[in-house]
Amino acid sequence: MTAHVDTFCACHLPAREHQPEFRFDLPELQFPRQLNCAHELLDRWVEQGDGNRPCLIGSELRWTYADLQAQVNCIANVLVKDMGFMPGNRVLLRGANSPMLAACWFAVVKAGGVAVGGMPLLRAKELTQIVVKAEISHALCDERLAEELLLAAPQCATLKHVMHFHSDSPDGLEAHALTKSPQFKSIDTAADDACMMAFTSGTTGAPKGAVHFHRDVMAVCRCWPKHHLQARSDDIFIGSSPLAFTFGLGGLLLFPLSIGASSVLLEKANPDVLPAAIAKYRATACFTSPTAYRAMAATMKGHDISSLRKCVSAGEALPAATRKLWKDATGIELIDGIGSTELLHIFISHTDADAKPGATGKPVPGYTAAILDDDMNRLPPGKIGHLAIKGPTGCRYLDDHRQRQYVKNGWNLTGDDYLVDDDGWYFYQGRTDDMIVTGGYNIAGPEVESVLLQHPAVAECGVVGVPDVERGQVVKAYVVLKPGYEAGDAMCKTLQDYVKQAIAPYKYPRKIEFTDALPRTETGKLQRFRLRAQASTQAGGGKE
Repeated sequence: MTAHVDTFCACHLPAREHQPEFRFDLPELQFPRQLNCAHELLDRWVEQGDGNRPCLIGSELRWTYADLQAQVNCIANVLVKDMGFMPGNRVLLRGANSPMLAACWFAVVKAGGVAVGGMPLLRAKELTQIVVKAEISHALCDERLAEELLLAAPQCATLKHVMHFHSDSPDGLEAHALTKSPQFKSIDTAADDACMMAFTSGTTGAPKGAVHFHRDVMAVCRCWPKHHLQARSDDIFIGSSPLAFTFGLGGLLLFPLSIGASSVLLEKANPDVLPAAIAKYRATACFTSPTAYRAMAATMKGHDISSLRKCVSAGEALPAATRKLWKDATGIELIDGIGSTELLHIFISHTDADAKPGATGKPVPGYTAAILDDDMNRLPPGKIGHLAIKGPTGCRYLDDHRQRQYVKNGWNLTGDDYLVDDDGWYFYQGRTDDMIVTGGYNIAGPEVESVLLQHPAVAECGVVGVPDVERGQVVKAYVVLKPGYEAGDAMCKTLQDYVKQAIAPYKYPRKIEFTDALPRTETGKLQRFRLRAQASTQAGGGKE
């Protein structure tokens, strides 16, 4: 029943025995055999008479659902009539968040293609890896980001068609779109036709392409948002996460459009900008990272954020100190959650009305979770093990041997260590590769980070294990101090004593190095592997 003429994705999916077990236990997860998620998220609102509802807001424009549909249809016609596009082709989408980038995403999916997001800060080498891996044939790229793609092009034999948007050129996408009809019928894709490919951030090696179907997009819209976010059609979403990142794609595009709400898409929405933008656009639901919430907490009182009622944190573990800091500053309980590129969005979470201190939450309806040991046996409550997930979405790496590491016995192994308590709440302990083993003790780096972040002198920190002859590893903290605090032996001892008083003394950082910044991905995730690499090539600071 596939509509794909180009069957590359289907031919390069993992063998069925290496894919996870997919579960569709909820009534709302019963999908028809033919499904195009662009029609479900966009066209149906216009068809039922809601075309005049506000949809996407940019820095200089506001589109209704009908406006977006017309723009999407014009771009889809450009793809088909001017760029030789066929259903199943992969299309690289490169640009900062904007209504135009969102329109390009919908155009590709509506035309039966596979949208492949590319982070704005990716360089030519990284773009080449993505294009070659996915055999991408087309690219729609913000003209201001054209240089790196141009540098990558000679190494990308499959990339034949590139068109730029946000362009005044007669060869630009806007000019071509003006000549096309605003009518385009959605391609009658199968529910299990690929519609998007999300590449991991590449923090641990070559990026992996996670393939998602039309049904996957609709499944994530019907699970976590309905049961945990509980948004309304009059909500206005805002956030900082790129649309190329699945957290941003869901929170700023898929979820609002699934309920007929609207979204503010800003090219720059960092912590210095976001509080004023929330006030300006009267945003009601915010999606960003724990790091951003921590940075914004001190400035929120200077802005009218009375419209804000829902705040979602994901992308990395939420420290208890950051949760408290945000609630003290705004009165709003952060909705925490863990998701992954491989499963598309959040699968463990809680609501703003039902949270437990220190816990990520409980499995989202539609998903089931377990804590497993190294031999894939279930562990009882209170025991730390590997988080394993089953649900309507799951890992399908494009032609990658690492599929067998992520999927075992039908379970998605997220790479996170957790424990579950007797009441079914899941508590994050660290990434599997972030566990520090020192003198026979297992120490979760994020636990030590959470304590350090509660000290008034600490702005940011990262904790890793570094080799040690006597103990195997010792705990080392990289610390960014707030203005007005001085690095040195005295501060080092102050922080060490602080940790000893807060948690078991053996967990304190025996080494502390003060730094101006921590390495992070474009989506804000702390790159602990870079800290470990840095520690292995230098003596480091601090004292025991």
